[in-house]
Amino acid sequence: MHGTHGSLSIWFFIGLLLTIYGLLITGTGLYELTSPPEHAVVLANLHAPVWWGATLLAVGLFYFIRFFPRKR
Repeated sequence: MHGTHGSLSIWFFIGLLLTIYGLLITGTGLYELTSPPEHAVVLANLHAPVWWGATLLAVGLFYFIRFFPRKR
């Protein structure tokens, strides 16, 4: 579903945004692992930022690579 010459797919930008968000959330989660907050939330032992960030990162990289603009 690539457009005409000179246009970029919206999925490329969605992949870029998901990759950036995934990196930021994973980084925050890893930082919380190394230095836990003073008052942890109830389900802190599940490490949700690490899992959610890794999921966003994987999906974002998939879309970013799949729809990366290439010359034919």
